[in-house]
Amino acid sequence: MTTDFDIRFAIDPLTASAMGTGELRDNFLIDDLFAAGQVRWTYTHYDRMAVGGAMPDGGALTLDAIKPTGTANFLDRREMIVVNIGEAGTISVDGADHAVGPRDMLYVGKGSKDVRFAGEGAKFYLLSAPAHSSYPTTLLQKSGAKRLDLGSNETANERSIFQYVNADSVKTCQLVVGLTQFAPGSVWNTMPAHVHDRRMEAYLYFDLKPDAFVVHLMGEPDESRHLIVRNEQAILSPPWSIHCGAGTGAYTFIWAMAGDNVDYTDVEKVEMQDLR
Repeated sequence: MTTDFDIRFAIDPLTASAMGTGELRDNFLIDDLFAAGQVRWTYTHYDRMAVGGAMPDGGALTLDAIKPTGTANFLDRREMIVVNIGEAGTISVDGADHAVGPRDMLYVGKGSKDVRFAGEGAKFYLLSAPAHSSYPTTLLQKSGAKRLDLGSNETANERSIFQYVNADSVKTCQLVVGLTQFAPGSVWNTMPAHVHDRRMEAYLYFDLKPDAFVVHLMGEPDESRHLIVRNEQAILSPPWSIHCGAGTGAYTFIWAMAGDNVDYTDVEKVEMQDLR
């Protein structure tokens, strides 16, 4: 079998506050996204976001339907953004080939039926959410992303945020995806913390060395918990949870949101003194 999936049910904050390390990892951490020659999905009950990985390993992989979507084709009622975190590859959408280089993203609209992934060394991170309209397949590159430079060296959070989905790039139904890179010596993101009750978020941490990790903070602001996250592992962040952390060294992460709106600034900021 080249396609596999699991299901994550939504967890409320009171239940999460009583969980131990193993339970937190089982519910919020995805540690097996990428496997050679496979497409792997985690279907979540947070805004019905699906988070996956496709690793062609020199062959070709198809985007097959999975039972949780309840449709004949995976994208019959969904949209998808694919991020290549590996070497250059190709994604074919209904017979049209798209060259997707390292750090490129491809938006694939609702109703696309025949989607194939190929490329020796390519590693595709998959993000999908329900869609109400069909928009054109569009290649999104880092050079065209909206860049925001934030933080400072003094607070170890000097970073560049690349908003791939913006007013000048592509229209989506609800997916918003971008990438954050840190300046040398900076490891903290995002402080001050925030939550956004109207949408969930998923994080993929990568570009970590084998012995490095990120301490990802989650939970309600006054009931914080942490998860140890290693290279190419992902986190599911519920709408009620903070999502921030610090690494033992340099790293990059991809953030993706789905929910009621696509407004980046629609957040509830958490004051530093309120974190516990």
